[in-house]
Amino acid sequence: MFTKVERLISSRNLRPKKKEGFLKIISIFSFLGIMLGVAILIIVMSVMNGFKTDLTKKIIGLNPHIVIQPNSFVIDENYILQLKNKFKDISLSKSFSGEGIIISNDNAKGIIIKGINMKDDKSINFLNKNMSSGNIKNFTKNHVFVGTELAYNLNLKEGDNISLMSSAFVATPLGSLPKQENYKIAGTFNTGFLEFDQNIVFLNLDDTLSIFDKEKKDQNIEIYLEDPLEANSYKNKIEKLNTNFYIYTWSDLNKSFFSALKVERNVMFIILTLIVIVAAFNIISGLTILIKNKTKEIAILKTLGLSNNSIKKSFFLTGFSIGFLASLSGIFLGVIFSYNIEKLRIFLSSVFNLEIFPADIYFLEKLPSEISFSSISIIFILSLVVSAIASYLPAMSISKMKTFRALKYE
Repeated sequence: MFTKVERLISSRNLRPKKKEGFLKIISIFSFLGIMLGVAILIIVMSVMNGFKTDLTKKIIGLNPHIVIQPNSFVIDENYILQLKNKFKDISLSKSFSGEGIIISNDNAKGIIIKGINMKDDKSINFLNKNMSSGNIKNFTKNHVFVGTELAYNLNLKEGDNISLMSSAFVATPLGSLPKQENYKIAGTFNTGFLEFDQNIVFLNLDDTLSIFDKEKKDQNIEIYLEDPLEANSYKNKIEKLNTNFYIYTWSDLNKSFFSALKVERNVMFIILTLIVIVAAFNIISGLTILIKNKTKEIAILKTLGLSNNSIKKSFFLTGFSIGFLASLSGIFLGVIFSYNIEKLRIFLSSVFNLEIFPADIYFLEKLPSEISFSSISIIFILSLVVSAIASYLPAMSISKMKTFRALKYE
């Protein structure tokens, strides 16, 4: 693609003479600008990919993949049998949840009350895996498990008594009042997902039905898949079995959140791409000055028989080489930082005594990072395209240069 002469001219242009020190400074800034732009793009995209992946894993681990609600109809055993026969790779369990209020020590807080079936292995494994204190054997009638954050906020511990108030109303001599029952804390759990640990209280399924004044026919069906990302596909198939029931997936519950995350990721990509584009302007200015300074040499090369096209290609190669090497260096720097981003966060937090990544805001306890080679490829190609355009524009001016005038005035 490039001849030996063109490569030789390009390599000489990349090593400016002492009197051309200004060109050297522009080249250095072009290199550094593109390198840092590519590195920052990779780091930010890796952190946002890691954030999305970790958050998705947390949400999938804490929620059923698909929920079927009766919706004023009855989910009978025939329907459940249909599900099991049609979808061999799913596991089913019954549950019920609703909104309520926890009252303790003159404090009250709105919560989600979730009933779990202790005969279900997934529920038992979940509590065992995330238990901070207590014993699963104590999780009997009129006992609850609360999140560590909720326990901390309300100053609760294992063995304390609390009151739960549901959204169901019962008739009393004083009129209809929210149903309220007393429970004892069997233990606490910590999922690492602060929003969950602050707002969820687990009850036995029978206790949950009782406090919401519901019957067994009102229970929801929770479905767990081998691949949670296929939840929407399964949902469409399940809806065809019976259209009377209300069916939703884990992604439906968090659709607005993930949509906002996607928009934020795209906007960040566009904004940070501008860094690479701005840095590429240095290539344009540097090559323009270089071509202006090399007017005499260019005229001599034309006189010796070198074509306009070859000279343009040699100067194009000069700018493109800066962009190519800067892009490679940026990828290397970005990948290194992405792999060690958590260590860097801990170091900066300890040195400057700052909480750079507050867990109560970002839902996660550490700064996540996931390097996507497809994202790196897109960033690399984008950087090369920008560098190529920035190198091509000044090189085109060579074709307008008149040889005799250049030799006459130089």
